[in-house]
Amino acid sequence: MTLLAAHAAVRFGLGARPDMPAPADPAAWLTAQIATLPELPGPGLGEIQAALRAQRRDIRHPGVGDILRTESTAWATRMITARRPFAERWANFWTNHLTVSRRAFQTAAWLGHYQRTAIRPHAFGRFEELLLAAYRHPAMLSYLDQTNSTGPRSVMGRRGRGLNENLARECLELHTVTPAGRYAQRDVTALARLLTGWSAGRGEQFREEDGFLFRAEAHEPGPKQLLGRDFPEGEEGGAEALRFLANHPATYRALAAKLARHFVADAPPRASVTWIEDALRNSRGDLSVVARALLAEPEAQRPLRKVRSAQDFAIAVLRALGFGAEAAPVLLATLTRLNQSLWNAPAPDGWSDEAAEWAAPEQLMRRLDWADELAGRTTAGGGADPGALADTFLGALARGDTLAVMQRAGSARDAIVVLLASPEAQRR
Repeated sequence: MTLLAAHAAVRFGLGARPDMPAPADPAAWLTAQIATLPELPGPGLGEIQAALRAQRRDIRHPGVGDILRTESTAWATRMITARRPFAERWANFWTNHLTVSRRAFQTAAWLGHYQRTAIRPHAFGRFEELLLAAYRHPAMLSYLDQTNSTGPRSVMGRRGRGLNENLARECLELHTVTPAGRYAQRDVTALARLLTGWSAGRGEQFREEDGFLFRAEAHEPGPKQLLGRDFPEGEEGGAEALRFLANHPATYRALAAKLARHFVADAPPRASVTWIEDALRNSRGDLSVVARALLAEPEAQRPLRKVRSAQDFAIAVLRALGFGAEAAPVLLATLTRLNQSLWNAPAPDGWSDEAAEWAAPEQLMRRLDWADELAGRTTAGGGADPGALADTFLGALARGDTLAVMQRAGSARDAIVVLLASPEAQRR
C-alpha cells in the first residue's frame, strides 16, 4: 500500500481492511465519502421509553441493558466493517464533541439512538442543525438535566421548581463559543432561561410525544439578552439563540482548533486552524465544506503525528486482521479493557485527543498485552501472514527497522506482536 493510501486510511479513516483494495486516488476516495450519512435502523423512541418505564418499576428489568447491547454491537460492527471509514470517523468526532455519557445512568438506553438520529444525519450538514438536533434529543436533555430546568417565573416555577444551568453552561463552555468567547455568568443564566421548557416527552402513557417536547408551562416568560443580543420568549427563542451561538465567530475558532487537534496535530500550527476556521466562516458552518477543506489542508498530509486513542488502535487492528461482525463483542470488551469503553466519557468534554491521555505507560502496556493475546489466537490455526498484515495495517508507513525485526522473529505470533507494539502502530 502506497504512502498516500496508507496515510488516508490511518489518519482520516479507521484503518485498512485486507478485503478492501487500497484506493488508487486516496484524495478522491476520501472526498467521495463526504455525503449525508443515512439514519440507521435500531430501537425506536417508543421502545426505549417502554424499557425505561419498566426499569423504573424494577431495577433488574433487562430492557435498557438489551437496548444498549443492541446499539453497541451495531456500532462496533459498523466500525469494523465500514466502507466509508472517513465518514464514520467524522460522525464519531461530532458524537464526542457533543458528548453524552452513559456514566449518567438515565442516558444508557438513548445513546445509540442519539448517534443514529441526532448526529449521523447532520454530520455533513450545517453545524447549527447538528447542534439543534443534539439539544432536542432526550439523551442530551437527560444527560445535562435539562428536563428538570424550570423558569422561576413560569407556571411550574411558581410551584417551587427551579432553573438548571447545566446544559446552558456546557453549551457555552464546550459546544460553542468556549471561554474565548468571553461570556459571563449572566449569559449562562440567560441561555438557561431561554432553554426552559425544552424537555423530553414521557410517551403515550402520559399522552405526550416520545421525543422532544416543549413544555410552555415550564418556560421562563419574557425576552432575554445573551452576549448583548436580545431573544424572544418561547421555543423559537431558544432555537434562535442556539443558531446564533453556532455561527458565532468564537465558535468557528473553537471548532477549527478542535478539528485541527483531532486531524492534524495535538498542537496544530496556527495556519491549520485558520484554514479550517475560514472554511467554517465562509460556508456559515457547512460541515461538508469544512471536511473538504480539512482534507486539503497541507499540514494534515504529514503522517503519524497523532497518537492513536485506544478506540482508534483497537478498531484499526481488528480491521487489518479482516474480522467481521463476529468481532463486535471483542471490540467492545477491548475498549473497556483499554479504558475507553463505548459512550462512557468521564465528563461532558468527551475523550481527549491528545497524546498525554493515550501514550501513558499503563495504556501502552494494556495494548501490548491485548496485542499478544490477539496474536496468539490469530496464529493458532497457522494461517496468519505477518507480512501481509503489515502491508494492510501500515503499508508504506511501516519503518524498515520494524519490518527487519519482524523478519527475525521466532514465530508468526512474535512477528505480529512486534508489528502491533511498534511506535508507528500507535500513531495515525
